[in-house]
Amino acid sequence: MANVDGIRPDWPVPETVQAFTSTRKNGYSSGSYASLNLAQHVEDDSSIVERNRDRLIEHFNLPSQPIWLQQTHSNTVIVADDFQNPLVPPEADASWTSSPNVVCAVLTADCLPVFFTNKQGDRVAVAHAGWRGALNGIITSSFLATGIAAKDCMVWLGPAIGAGDFEVGADVYQAFISKRPENAIAFRQTDDQHWLCDIYQLARIELQQLGIHSIYGGEFCTYSDEEHFYSFRRDGAQTGRMASLIWLAGQE
Repeated sequence: MANVDGIRPDWPVPETVQAFTSTRKNGYSSGSYASLNLAQHVEDDSSIVERNRDRLIEHFNLPSQPIWLQQTHSNTVIVADDFQNPLVPPEADASWTSSPNVVCAVLTADCLPVFFTNKQGDRVAVAHAGWRGALNGIITSSFLATGIAAKDCMVWLGPAIGAGDFEVGADVYQAFISKRPENAIAFRQTDDQHWLCDIYQLARIELQQLGIHSIYGGEFCTYSDEEHFYSFRRDGAQTGRMASLIWLAGQE
């Protein structure tokens, strides 16, 4: 369950693979950002966000500064090694690495964080997959970028908005079923113009079509669990972001 120590994936990976999603607890932000907001783009106090990021590194004993991204709902994936300590965060929605102690990170507040690794435990990635990113192909792009074989790939679906709370319009529904007819099972119609969307199911469908069957997670709802999670859909623009991080443990 979610707690101040974050949410650890429940997946059978080698010990080299370290990963978690933070909760909104255990930080310094106040008001609607309370308390561990890790995003610099949501009009929270910048100095407090930096304190929260330092707290994250200290509390979770991270081996290095996370590689923060400027997320744009794209299908762009970077090699995290190329962007350690950049002056400006790279524009991308996923990163991967095969190097020890390089921390890949994405920020979310309803969008789906998708973690990747392999059975050998020598490659990891994490993607920011909201509905726009999922439609644009960020899940497939992330998998292909790692070079992991489908038979060796393991995926964990982190905290995102649940199927009972994610209502979308006809445009989103039509876009997904036009892309892949099988996506229809991830939607439940509520009236003439609205559907409930299961973003976890959309991810599973895409992963399975890539030949990936070791898929874990997908049981959270950021919208309904206000105690532990930020939610853009619930709270609007004046809210924070959780971080999803993954790295390969090695000699420091």
